[in-house]
Amino acid sequence: MQNASQEQLRKLPSVDRLLGLEQLRGLQEEHGHDLVVMAIQRVLAQVRTRIMQGETSPAPEQLGAQVEGELLLLLSPSLFPLINATGVIIHTNLGRAPLSAAALRAQQEASGYCSLEYDRTAGGRGSRYVHAEDLLCHVTGAEAALVVNNDAGAVLLILTALAREREVVVSRGQLVEIGGGFRVPDVMAQSGARLVEVGTTNRTYTRDYAAVITADTAMLMHVHTSNFRLIGFVHSAPLAELVQLGHQHDLLVVDDIGSGALLDTAQFGLSHEPTVQESLETGADLICFSGDKLLGGPQAGIIVGREAPLRVLRTHPLTRALRVGKGALSALQATLLHYLKGEAIRQVPVWRMMSLSGTDIEPRAEALAASVRAHGAEARLVDGWSTVGGGSVPGEHLATRLVAISSTAPQELAKRLRLGSPAVIARIEEDDVVLDLRTVDPAADSDLRRALESVL
Repeated sequence: MQNASQEQLRKLPSVDRLLGLEQLRGLQEEHGHDLVVMAIQRVLAQVRTRIMQGETSPAPEQLGAQVEGELLLLLSPSLFPLINATGVIIHTNLGRAPLSAAALRAQQEASGYCSLEYDRTAGGRGSRYVHAEDLLCHVTGAEAALVVNNDAGAVLLILTALAREREVVVSRGQLVEIGGGFRVPDVMAQSGARLVEVGTTNRTYTRDYAAVITADTAMLMHVHTSNFRLIGFVHSAPLAELVQLGHQHDLLVVDDIGSGALLDTAQFGLSHEPTVQESLETGADLICFSGDKLLGGPQAGIIVGREAPLRVLRTHPLTRALRVGKGALSALQATLLHYLKGEAIRQVPVWRMMSLSGTDIEPRAEALAASVRAHGAEARLVDGWSTVGGGSVPGEHLATRLVAISSTAPQELAKRLRLGSPAVIARIEEDDVVLDLRTVDPAADSDLRRALESVL
């Protein structure tokens, strides 16, 4: 076997011989010699592996075709737009919250030279943080605000700057793991703060926090368990009681609410998600949350609260390492303006999608099903459920109307949709591929129809 493999390896043409193939000469003129050589080397490495597994050496012309395919892969971006037909509104794997049209325009306009750190009144250097701070204060009612790159970064900064080498008290029931395997205790450990766990997984009382406060205690921390929900024999200390206890002992009270809701989710038939404004009104000193969840903006970690602790955060060296770029700041500014103008439900895609009823979705779904049937496939409308996703209002659902496409090979059909152009991400229920138009922008309906036609 080893001798046979060595014989097949010797048959492989050299890089120079492949470069001389007619089908690759044109590619060199179009894309350059070095890029074609890279593609050849990658293909030859793949072929050598297959030969060692028992395959035979392909002919040079076959290798040329593989090189063309490899070059196409090299030139194709791995980050590309797609159609989310899953019904999960804040889909972490698909980029979380889609931006509003105004936020997208703002990002594009700020992509060149812009006033990121320039004060045109003074004619000199300014601060990047002013672009969102005033708006955040107006919208939430906070004294001050700061934006970093994500919510985990916000937590890390707060703990490092305000509690390093001191104790931070947290309920065991709130030591959650967030997406990607990142755990709150691990983030806290990186800050140098000492974690003090109180209570049990399902029941923690204010008296549990009070019992462990010492001269080394710097902070009481409340973490919203945004991606799961405990039910049954459970109790958690109310934030209002923690605020009262913390301020009695001159301690900071920090509330990590995660999802960053500025509007009440209950108005859409969902359970109430804690809002930033409620946390501020309760008296938390600092509140941190994500920009790309229920806020409906770009990826960012947002900290709002009292001016005194935020002043410390602004000047901490870690703030520089966690600073946010002009694209995120411009999109965040545009998103916050929707709230300031009272138009968030209409203009911010996350809230607009949540506000849709099954009746709103049905005409679009019926048109899509008719298009599928016109191409010889069986499609029907069925009742179903959408979810908010992104660690927000877990276990809650929104009634919707789904387009169910019957298939003898649903996994294969779903794969062909994923690999199509545009790529379409659907879900499978029983033997049907189902599409939920709640999470499809109406402007993309024609693209979705074309994608379905191409695979049917």
